[in-house]
Amino acid sequence: MDCLFCAIIKGEIPSKKVYEDDNVYAFYDINPNAPVHVLVVPKQHIESLDAVNADNASVVSLVMQAIPKIASQLGLKNGYRVVSNIGEDGGQTVKHLHFHILGGTKMPDKVC
Repeated sequence: MDCLFCAIIKGEIPSKKVYEDDNVYAFYDINPNAPVHVLVVPKQHIESLDAVNADNASVVSLVMQAIPKIASQLGLKNGYRVVSNIGEDGGQTVKHLHFHILGGTKMPDKVC
């Protein structure tokens, strides 16, 4: 498997780590779209939300539980946005499930 995020999780590619536990890894996006832009990924390779199933849903739940902890750690006390892109038309560029935490500023009301 040739997955950028799997290589980052393994430490083969450097990243600026924000959070890590047994199932979740979070790091700063190298092309931020907000003052705070962090990617949160399951350590288990799951291609996208379309690939979530009964066998891996518990891992995704752990990612969802980590996101508020990470946002608090980042000082995002007045809110933040969480985004996941799915598939080519959805703008997914890395085929490993990930969630963007965007914050540090008032986000526009309209997403698209």
